[in-house]
Order: sequence, then structure tokens, then C-alpha cells
Amino acid sequence: MFAWIEELLQSGNTDAAFEQLIGGFRREKQYRLIFDARMMKKRLDLGLPLVSLPALGDLQDAVRQPYQDAYIQTAREVGELFLADGDIPGAWTYFRAIGDAKPVIQALETFNVPEPDTPERQDLLSSTVQVAYQEGVHPRKGFELILKYYGICRGITMFSAYPQQEGRDESLRLLVRTLHGELVDNLKRAISNVEGTDPATDSIAELIASRGWLVENNATYTDTSHIVSVLRLSTELKDEDTLRQVVELADYGSRLSSMFQHEDEPPFEEGYEDRLLYLRALLGENVDKAVSHFEEKVARFDSSHYGTRPAEVLIHLLSRVGRYDEAIRVHRRHLADAAPEDPSCPTLLQLCEMSGDFEELKRVALERSDTLSYMAALLQSRSNRAK
Repeated sequence: MFAWIEELLQSGNTDAAFEQLIGGFRREKQYRLIFDARMMKKRLDLGLPLVSLPALGDLQDAVRQPYQDAYIQTAREVGELFLADGDIPGAWTYFRAIGDAKPVIQALETFNVPEPDTPERQDLLSSTVQVAYQEGVHPRKGFELILKYYGICRGITMFSAYPQQEGRDESLRLLVRTLHGELVDNLKRAISNVEGTDPATDSIAELIASRGWLVENNATYTDTSHIVSVLRLSTELKDEDTLRQVVELADYGSRLSSMFQHEDEPPFEEGYEDRLLYLRALLGENVDKAVSHFEEKVARFDSSHYGTRPAEVLIHLLSRVGRYDEAIRVHRRHLADAAPEDPSCPTLLQLCEMSGDFEELKRVALERSDTLSYMAALLQSRSNRAK
């Protein structure tokens, strides 16, 4: 090949030499070398050094735009070659460089891998999940792949380790549905083995009703640590159907033997029962009872020993059920001196905005010498009067 290249160049046919070389790289699927060859050819055309890679900012105006255009065009060409071979991670290297995620998102949407039973397939799956979920290119698809090929335990770990907001709601719904579906399938199988027929419902509540034998002798039908983990994440949920599935999971957990009951940190130290009351309140059920229950927790657990978590949970609950004035009062009373870092509930300013009480927002802003929030209160108040 080296002699052949030299012969072409000696004949003065530089373009043919590059195209022949690129054709060989394409046949051998050495797509990265195609990128290098095309950019070298462009540097030759523009009179730039062939080996050293120039920084765009160092180029003269006359050559900067042509070189940048060639870079974008070549990156897209090479990225498409990788996609045609099903190599999404390889393609992402080039599409990420030019800020174009759309072709990769489209490819991820239809991505599938046969059972990852070889090292090559395992590597492809792992690196594709890395692009889709950890790098946030298509989080919902990435999380779907995690649950399908790695299971719920890995899904919970990954969900907690990469708390990016984009795709988070979809991923959490997927997690809940997968765990709920697993439990339903296992309960149905157990019932069918005893009763001889497969129940026609997918409701956990209906499956366990009048079948106390299901939980006798410390029986369980899914990993209870998965239920506990999902319940801890479930306060983020806003989708009613998914919330009802989580309520069913909590109700199932509450019926298990004492061996599988768990204690949590206040205000959820009563485990499943506290979670059930909280989640049902989010669905509009027994709201007054839930608020009173968690108010009592705030009074019982001294913040100097237990921290502000009980108060934060109560504020979050009050804000979710639209009782903003109460949430503001609890915030003023219990979180006035709390550090603002990583709160698990809305801030006082956010609560004022949610409630539409811009006079309160102005008062809070004045107390804190927060001129920007004060301006926001004035502007929103003026906007409301205009409407």
C-alpha cells in the first residue's frame, strides 16, 4: 500500500491517492482513519500543516470557516458510518463534537442487542447505556436498557447515582412499573399453582385480598429491599397511575411478616405505614389525617438531634397538596435558620411564588436583603394586577 500511495502521488494525482486510501479505510471499517484522512486533505487544500492539528482560534479568517465546515461535514459522515454498523458509542464521539445529538437519539430509539452473551456484545451494551443514560443523550431509553439487561437492583443504583433531571420522571415511572409488574407476575404464578387458574387482574390489592396464605411462613414474592428503595424515591412522582402502583407496593409490604418490615429515618420510621399515609395523601386521600400525622412527627423529633428532615417532609407534602400558606408557616418556624444547600422541599421564596402571595415574597426578600427576589415579587405582582 505504501508503494502504491507513493506512485499515485508521484503522478500528481493527490485527490485520487486520498480517495483510494479512504476507500480502503471504508472497506476495512476503519472509520476514524477516514476522518483523519479527510481532514488532512482539507489541511493540504488550505495550505495548513498536515500533521499538526490546528486550533480553530489560531487560524486566519480566510481558512477558519472552510476548515470548520469540513470538520462538521466529515464528523457527520463518519458518525453516520458508525451508526450504519450499529455502533452508537462510536458515532456519538463525532456527533457530540459537532453538537448534533438527533441522529444518535433516533438510533437509540430503535437500538436492540441480542442477548449479551459475548464480550463484544457486553461491551456494546455497556457503552451504549453509558451514552444513553449516564451522558444523558436519551435517558429513558438508557434506563429501559438497564432494567431489561441488568435488572431492578442495578436500575435503582444507577437512578440514584445519576440524578440528572432530564428523563428522570420517565425513568422513575419505568422503575415502578417494572417492579410492580414483577411482583404481579410472581403473585399470579403462586396463586395459579394453588388455585389452578391464573387471576385476571393486575392489581396487587385484588390479588392479595382474601389470600392471607400468600404471606404465611415468611413468604415474599420480590426483593423487599427493592420495594423500600422505590418507596424512598416515590415522593418525586406526580403521575397518578404510577403513584397508585407505588401505593400497592407499600400496601403489599405492610402485609408481610415482621421479618420483612423495615425501619427508616424519621419521619418514616414506621416504614410502610408512614409511606402509605404520605403517598395516599398525594393522591388526595385522607389529606388532613396525613398532615396531622406528619405535624406530630415534627413536634416529636427534635431538630437538634434528628435534623430538619421531618419538617422538610411536611413542607413538601403541604406544597404537593396545595396548602401553601401552611407550608410557609412551617418553613418560617422550623427552617428559618436551616442551611439552604440541597433542600428536599421548596424554599420559602418558592413557596411564596407557588401560593401567589407576592406580598409575602416581598417581605421575605426584604428580610434577606435579596434585591433580585424583591424585584421578581414586584414584577409578578404588577403582572397579576394587569391580568
